[in-house]
Amino acid sequence: MNKNTLIGSLLIAIIMIWWMSTMPKHKPAPVVPEKTVEKESSTSSLQLPSLDSNAPSLVASTPDLAPTEISVVSDLTDSSIGAESPEAPVQKPIVEQSVSVETDLFTVKLSNRGAKISSIVVKTLADEDGEFPELVEDTAAGLMELKLDKIHLGGVLFALDSKTPEKILVAQDTTVEFVYTDPNQNKVIRSYQFSKTGSKIKQSNRFEGFSPNDYELYWNGGMRETEAFPKGKNIGGNYFFSEVVFNNTYSVERKTVQEKTKFNVNEGKLLWAGLRRKYIAMTIEFPEASEATLIAEPLKGSKADRNPGTYTLAISDYLKGSSTVDFDFQVLPLEWSRIKSLDKSYEKIIVSGWQWIGADTWFVALCGLLLSLLKVFYGIIPNYGVAIILLTILVRLLTTPLTIKQLRSTKEMGKLKPELDAINIKYRSEPQKKQAAIMELYAKNNINPMASCTGGCLPMLLQFPIFIGLFITLGRAIELRGMPFIGWISDLSKSDVIWSGISIPFIMPSGLSILPIVMVITTYFQTKQSMASMTDPAQRKMMTWMMPGMMFVFSAVMPSGLVLYWIVSNLWGIGQYAIINKNKDCAAPLSKNMANASVKDAKIVKPKKKKKSN
Repeated sequence: MNKNTLIGSLLIAIIMIWWMSTMPKHKPAPVVPEKTVEKESSTSSLQLPSLDSNAPSLVASTPDLAPTEISVVSDLTDSSIGAESPEAPVQKPIVEQSVSVETDLFTVKLSNRGAKISSIVVKTLADEDGEFPELVEDTAAGLMELKLDKIHLGGVLFALDSKTPEKILVAQDTTVEFVYTDPNQNKVIRSYQFSKTGSKIKQSNRFEGFSPNDYELYWNGGMRETEAFPKGKNIGGNYFFSEVVFNNTYSVERKTVQEKTKFNVNEGKLLWAGLRRKYIAMTIEFPEASEATLIAEPLKGSKADRNPGTYTLAISDYLKGSSTVDFDFQVLPLEWSRIKSLDKSYEKIIVSGWQWIGADTWFVALCGLLLSLLKVFYGIIPNYGVAIILLTILVRLLTTPLTIKQLRSTKEMGKLKPELDAINIKYRSEPQKKQAAIMELYAKNNINPMASCTGGCLPMLLQFPIFIGLFITLGRAIELRGMPFIGWISDLSKSDVIWSGISIPFIMPSGLSILPIVMVITTYFQTKQSMASMTDPAQRKMMTWMMPGMMFVFSAVMPSGLVLYWIVSNLWGIGQYAIINKNKDCAAPLSKNMANASVKDAKIVKPKKKKKSN
């Protein structure tokens, strides 16, 4: 190669290098937003194959919103999905974020992962430090996750408008909206609407571009107890509740389950379903009666020493071609008058009754009446301890005529007992003669056995629902929470512990209480009075001690308001019995021969043996 050729080759190489360095570089295809969503979905192993892949791409649009609503429209919809034009803007990936919404009743945290509720802090039931309780047991699991057909959206990141603030203080009706868009522009739009003072969160789900066949709504986070559990173990009940509650149009059911259980499978329609703790409930309410199936299962790890644990819920149903599915999520502190005003039978979460005798109607109404009277007395004298005393006296005063009739009937029959014993022994082998002799004794002393039985049993049966109603109402009333009475009784919803340094294992594990001891003493004297007519000394002694002993075991963990009611009722019964038995002539006149009746005077008549025939 000569010199000129070499110089020419170098010049050509330099020109080629310069030309290649000055050429515009090839730009890579822009990142497709839907691919980003797919990447997020793949991290949680979630896709949407059930969405119609042949559906036309949806044109992005901004819905008309009310002035007070927060418009949350996905930024993903502003570009053509799948376009690889170099002019297409690069979209930012969706990141996990949350929104805190505060009303007068609660503060709710919404997460865009699954567009679910992750936290609910209710603005009532504050603890001793003034802190409000968290109601969701497992905030990571949360509630209101959605599954469409076989695709679970719980792990999918929904888009949230960048203009949505992290904290919202609700002054008027406010809506927060989440949007998920698949590669074919099919959308799942989930929105939550809040009001300033209401207990309801309106939850709406809309589907654009496809129609799912069925849905499942998950409540995986359970429900946490708001109250502190008593220390130590005890034999009696702890007056705490953890129940699955639902209204199937036939009745309101309160269930505890030990394993995965299905409800409303074959009959009935759900009006609402949820979870209940001692003083509060949360429910998912349907806009109309639904044939949905409810599945409840114990939440693993939630059950502890005194904590009965909580449950997960799943609600599933067919959509039947609908493009929307809506719910109302209710947060319900169990204050009778407030939840009854909702007209959804929520008061039956507090107390229910046997449906076969209609107690789910009349007994519930009775408990509501007793609680209303308690609040009336509290309005007159603002002390719930005094209100309990006045209510107990009123109830015992109203039932006094029935009690007097019962005591007199018992006394009359008691005076006949010596002669009845003599007849039973004399004719023990001849039932017909014994029955005739007993009826003759009744006629001689002007006693109608049927009327006596009715007079003795009926008053007791009529009083029983009232006393049970008081017992249940005072043990569950949220109105007594944190309410003092006198001195050491600072909270009528708890036991009146005066010294935690002394405790009785299984009976008074939290410490020494005074009211249970007073109740045991008054129960002993009242039982002794009522058992005085028993002729068998051993049986009388056993009954006299058995009732006080049982009450001592159970009363130490009772709310002190309930123990106070029992003490006042005992004192009233002791005084009533003493006054009635001062009148020696209250019973009907008896035969003169009765005083001389004795078992020893009665001869035992044996039936004659028949001769055997050959």
